[in-house]
Amino acid sequence: MGVFVSWSGGKDSCLALHRAMKSGLRVDFLFTMLSEDGSKSRGHGLSKELLDAQARAIRIPIVYGEASWQTYEEEFKKIIRIQKRRGVQGGVFGDINLQEHRDWLERVCSETGIDIFLPLWKEEYEKLLNEFLGNGFVAVIVSAKADLIDAKWMGCPLDWEFVRYLRSKSLDLCGEKGEYHTLVTCGPIFKQRLRIVEFNKTLKNDQWVPDKLIFDAV
Repeated sequence: MGVFVSWSGGKDSCLALHRAMKSGLRVDFLFTMLSEDGSKSRGHGLSKELLDAQARAIRIPIVYGEASWQTYEEEFKKIIRIQKRRGVQGGVFGDINLQEHRDWLERVCSETGIDIFLPLWKEEYEKLLNEFLGNGFVAVIVSAKADLIDAKWMGCPLDWEFVRYLRSKSLDLCGEKGEYHTLVTCGPIFKQRLRIVEFNKTLKNDQWVPDKLIFDAV
């Protein structure tokens, strides 16, 4: 079956992609919704150039939509309907336990006539983190809620030290409610490694976000 993977550039979508590939699904493309001007991902604020580099490193094409939050669903459906006419039959999503997200996905995918796959759904956080890190994936923390997570973690690796920090603060270990976001830079499905050359953070709307993120591929 030909599917797309909803792609944020972070750990959950990456692990969902990895599991989809291992299960035998044919991943035709990654799919990311961008801001209206097409410069950054709508959900995590990563630059299009960075997402393009990830797709090249994984050797899977990436497809984009551009929308505001008000036009998000309409644009999402439009892109999926176009891709369905080209043969895609399903979508893979990295959601873990947010029921409202699942409800939305099930409704929208049903309305566009494609199957939905949620390979991480209701898995234990520690199991997912063990699988991600144990398989050799590497990710860095690129954004976080400033009232919850100390600025010192920005640009640092997602590792067990950070997980212990989250546990000490009684925070969601996988950041399911947007506590933090990651950028995957390498792993078993990558043919190239992305290297963060320079990372500077800034505070925007009570959130730590990248102010400057320079990278290359090696």
